[in-house]
Amino acid sequence: QTKDESLENLWGTGGPGHTIKAEFNDRPHVRGVISMARSADPDSAGSQFFVCLGNADFLDGKYTGFGQLSAGDNTLGDIGDTPVGPSSSGENSKPQERVEVISIRVA
Repeated sequence: QTKDESLENLWGTGGPGHTIKAEFNDRPHVRGVISMARSADPDSAGSQFFVCLGNADFLDGKYTGFGQLSAGDNTLGDIGDTPVGPSSSGENSKPQERVEVISIRVA
């Protein structure tokens, strides 16, 4: 999941200060799908997104998938191998080292 420009200890916890209405669709959440991150409120997405590391059909119809990784599957695997520790909610999902998106090309 991406972060905003917060302090390091808050990476992945902030947002842009506004939200957008959910746009659920039929896109299945499979490896490489790009989808909006949100809280429990379906209409709480802002600036954060995530890329599925594998099949996640439990997200289908509940999160807004809006893209698909077309290249870089090896890089996605490397990102998935990044060591994680507890997040502020206690979930073991906070990267222990910085992972950056250097460039994105939309086609």
